[in-house]
Amino acid sequence: ASPCQCPGAYPTALRAHTQRASMAVGKNKGFKGKRGKGKKVVDPFTKKEWYDIRAPSMFAVRNCGKTPVTKSSGTRIASDSLKGRVFEVNLADLNKDEDQAFRKMYLECEEVQGTYCLTNFYGMNFTTDKLRSLVRKWQSLIEAHVDVKTTDGYVLRLFCIGFTRKRPNQLKKTCYATSAQIKQIRAKMREVMVREASTVELKELVNKFIPELIGKEVEKATQGIFPLQNVFVRKAKIMRKPKFDMVKLLEIHGDVGSEDTGKMIDGTIKDDPLGVGKKPEVDDDEGGPKKVVGDE
Repeated sequence: ASPCQCPGAYPTALRAHTQRASMAVGKNKGFKGKRGKGKKVVDPFTKKEWYDIRAPSMFAVRNCGKTPVTKSSGTRIASDSLKGRVFEVNLADLNKDEDQAFRKMYLECEEVQGTYCLTNFYGMNFTTDKLRSLVRKWQSLIEAHVDVKTTDGYVLRLFCIGFTRKRPNQLKKTCYATSAQIKQIRAKMREVMVREASTVELKELVNKFIPELIGKEVEKATQGIFPLQNVFVRKAKIMRKPKFDMVKLLEIHGDVGSEDTGKMIDGTIKDDPLGVGKKPEVDDDEGGPKKVVGDE
C-alpha cells in the first residue's frame, strides 16, 4: 500500500518535521537567546547637582543643608524640580539650642536664586519621643485644634495640647478634670490661638511658636477652670497660602540678592596734581588777560 493509504506509514523525517512545526513559539526552554554584556550601569549621582537650602531670617542658622537635583536637560529645568520641595529641619540645628530639639520645622522651597533654595515656613511638629514623655497616668489630656488666618493671608491649622495638674496642697493622687471643665478649657484654647494668630503675620507667628508664648497664655486663661501644665502648640500646618509674592519672600530672607554696590563719592575734585580737572584757558584777541571758560 502507498504511504497515502496507510496513516502509520509516514517516513520518520516527515513525522519529525510535523512535530517541530506544531511546537508553541517561545516555549523552548533550551533556547536562551543572545548572551551579551547588557546596559552599562551609570551612577545616578553623576547627573545630579547640589543646591544650598536657605532658611528664613527668623532662624539663627541660615544655611541648613543641601539637596540634590537632576541637572537641567532639554525641557526639564532643575529649578522647577526644586520648587515645592519640603525639607524637615530640627529647630535645635536652626537656632543652635539643644533645648529645642523636640520641635521639627518644615520649610518649603518657593524660589531658586543661583545655587540657593529660598524657603518659607511650611509647618511644625513635635518629635514622637517628646509627645510620649508628656503622657502620664492620673491626669487628663486635653487637645484642641482651630483654623486661623494671619494678616498676610495664610490659613493655618493649629493643634494645642495640655495636661491637668494637681492644685496646691492637694493630697488626692489623681487630678482628673470633668467633661464640662474639659469643654471649657478647649473653648479657651481655641480663643487664645485665634487671638494670638489672627493679629500678626506668619513670620511673627513662627516667632511665637519657638518660646511657646501661646501655651503660656492658655495656662493663664484656664487657671480659673482647672490648673494646667505642659501646654504646647504641638503642631501647625499651612492649609492655604496667598498668591506668591517675590518681594515678600526676599523681605523674609533679607540679605539674599543684596550686592555691595559701593558708596556714592563726592563729585568735586579735591586733589588734582596733574591738572586734569582744571578748566582750559583761552587768550584774548587784544592781548588782554587770559579768561577761563565758564567764568562769565
